[in-house]
Amino acid sequence: MLKVLKFGGTSVGSAERIKTVKSLIEHAATTCDKVVVVVSAMGGVTDALIDTARKAQLGDETYRDQLDEIYYRHRKAAEELFTAEQLKAVQPFLKEQTRNLENLLYGVLLIKELSARVLDTVMSYGETVSAFVIAHYLKHTLQIPAQHLDSKQLIKTDSNFGAAAVQFEQTNARLQQAVSGTGKGVFVMGGFIASDHHNVVTTLGRGGSDYTAAIAGAALNASEIEIWTDVDGVMTADPRKVKKAFSLLQMTYEEAMEMSHFGAKVIHPPTIQPALDKKIPLRIKNTFNPGFPGTLITTQTPPDEHPVKGISSIAQIALVSLQGSGLIGVTGIAGRLFSALAKKKVNIILITQASSEHSISFAINPHDTHNAQTAIAEEFLLEMRANLIEQPTIETGLSVVAVIGSNMRNSAGVSGRMFRALGINGINIRAIAQGSSELNISTVISQSDVSKALNALHEAFFLSDTKTAYLFMVGTGLIGATLLQQIQRQQAHLLQTQSLELKLLAIANSKQMLFDEAGIDLARWSELLESNGQKADLGALVAFMQRLNLPNSIFADCTASPMPVQHYKNILSSNISIVTPNKIANSGSYENYMTYRTISQKKGGKFRYETNVGAGLPIIGTLTDLLKSGDEVLKIEAVLSGSLSFIFNHFTPDTPFSDVVRRAQELGYTEPDPRDDLSGKDMARKVLILSREIGQAIELEDIAIENILPDDCIKAPTVAGFYAALEKHNPHFAQMQQRAMQEGKKLRFLATIDKHGSSVSLQAVLPDNPFYQLSGSDNMIVFTTARYHDRPLVVKGPGAGAEVTAAGVFAEIISLANYLS
Repeated sequence: MLKVLKFGGTSVGSAERIKTVKSLIEHAATTCDKVVVVVSAMGGVTDALIDTARKAQLGDETYRDQLDEIYYRHRKAAEELFTAEQLKAVQPFLKEQTRNLENLLYGVLLIKELSARVLDTVMSYGETVSAFVIAHYLKHTLQIPAQHLDSKQLIKTDSNFGAAAVQFEQTNARLQQAVSGTGKGVFVMGGFIASDHHNVVTTLGRGGSDYTAAIAGAALNASEIEIWTDVDGVMTADPRKVKKAFSLLQMTYEEAMEMSHFGAKVIHPPTIQPALDKKIPLRIKNTFNPGFPGTLITTQTPPDEHPVKGISSIAQIALVSLQGSGLIGVTGIAGRLFSALAKKKVNIILITQASSEHSISFAINPHDTHNAQTAIAEEFLLEMRANLIEQPTIETGLSVVAVIGSNMRNSAGVSGRMFRALGINGINIRAIAQGSSELNISTVISQSDVSKALNALHEAFFLSDTKTAYLFMVGTGLIGATLLQQIQRQQAHLLQTQSLELKLLAIANSKQMLFDEAGIDLARWSELLESNGQKADLGALVAFMQRLNLPNSIFADCTASPMPVQHYKNILSSNISIVTPNKIANSGSYENYMTYRTISQKKGGKFRYETNVGAGLPIIGTLTDLLKSGDEVLKIEAVLSGSLSFIFNHFTPDTPFSDVVRRAQELGYTEPDPRDDLSGKDMARKVLILSREIGQAIELEDIAIENILPDDCIKAPTVAGFYAALEKHNPHFAQMQQRAMQEGKKLRFLATIDKHGSSVSLQAVLPDNPFYQLSGSDNMIVFTTARYHDRPLVVKGPGAGAEVTAAGVFAEIISLANYLS
């Protein structure tokens, strides 16, 4: 039995790592008779070799220093691997290869020309030296024979330098002869490098070392090909962009080829083809975590609970669109188009065409846009002159995101789930393509949305049992601090009962702010903000949210400040939802009120503000449901101030009015300056919001507000001065209260909204009025509608307090998180 092991540049990047590779080869040799080992150049060497060649071409003699560094890196590794005696057999080869490379680069320097042929020879140095050194190290350390095979003598290709095509008949024969014999043994060869029929060095192009392994495996009928790299196999998505990506245990060749075409870096499509032809299993493993099983690639489709196997992307593409009446029903148009592009060597990544045949779009590498334009202009010159076909449009700054899986063909609703996940996160799809094999669904989106799209799709297809919402919060006062307490207490419960995880990534107050992409510990947020926080800058916080561009992002404004409101339009435009008890946005100008809703509707970020009006009471939600269901609101009456409710519920002839107000302030019901409540303006802002919700295009000054405070109370320069003035007017308020009692009434500070307008005033109500029984600091709102006419709909409960307000904000965050996820 024979097995092929391939080790990438990071796996052989140092002497220590080569020793690890040796132990892996040793283990493989215990399970099979022969092991063919394919090695890459040491990590970073190929790029460094290309750089030295480019410098020599430009006349930059610093290439010599870089070449010295490459040589000394290999010599250092050899010195650490071999004894002084063993080194005598390796050092001459290393010096000879370096001398040859030095002479070649000097020639490039002299003629200032670097051909593809010369560059192939320059690049071959890395694999040539790496294979030689590792083979000799294994000779001295393994208990079984090990020998070096020169890939340039075994892998034969044409003369297409840079991406040579393998001549399999000659190659297979040479490989079979090289490892013939019945004994056990290890054979080490360099990947990526080959030679043409003149024995001139060629290379196999991108992924060439993996390709070499597959070529050898197919030629020698290997039982398995192992690709050893620096990751735990093929991942469900790019782990650099999707933190929750995980390794796949098994996938098909077709899935692997699709994943690699769409940007997965672990494997390269040609790598798989020779193995696929012979149906040889391919296993991707991690040199630095050898105990992990890795990913097995076979012809079998494994049973899987997920219809999608992976999510991948191509970072940069250009979308070219051709349209016009000359495309409709004309035979051969597509053939002419793609033939013209092929002549200009323009590779097509993706094609989509509407059934109307009026247009055809295709994705290409942005570097090919000029060639594509030229090809189209030349091919369709006559049609364009006759205005039958328009000039092609080219859009850049785009990417392709694809979901891939052979099980998709047997699963309904995959595309629906995909498009919902993208749409709900405000990701616009520019083009869609799906093959009849249903192996992948590809979408073209804005490049700036790639990370968000990958995360949204990964959650939709792989983590549907666990939803994550990302929270960015400003305001750490009473409401904000209480909200964080509530979230912390409910974290485990939310995960258990709703499979919902809330991650706080940013927090800020007026002085400091703290960012943490991994999540801020809710048990220590205050301590962390104090010790690790930076100077508060709301613009920087918004930029942080936009840079992360995560799906299911929620901005929670728990302040009463106008500062965060200035960023609402920008936040909503970035498809980040907002939850807030802050009334300023909705009680500002009607133009801004409508702008927030327009942006929300257009961009997809939700704007939730239930706590603007009644703290934790379901007032906005109830009103919205009434209107959505077709009911007509005839009248709204309400007590919408917990502080005014407390004051007038506790005001009796035996208690001076100023004492009741003072008591309300001491209990935290009023603002620091009670005049903010007693003026009725705070309640008027809530009335303004409700009026606008039922369709009235009004401003704050359109609301009639009864002023119950005498002038000297209003004009007092301080709060203490206000109380002094108010005490003088206690008899006035006592008379109002006594008159109401004599009439069997109670005083209530009421808001009224109807077709005649909106007002806020102090009223005396009879026992048959629903507000007569109001107690404590409760709020009450009465909806009289076409359906709830004889018996109005009443919502009643605590209308103030940090606990109920924070709970209202929390409820909206949970609702939004579930909706977005």
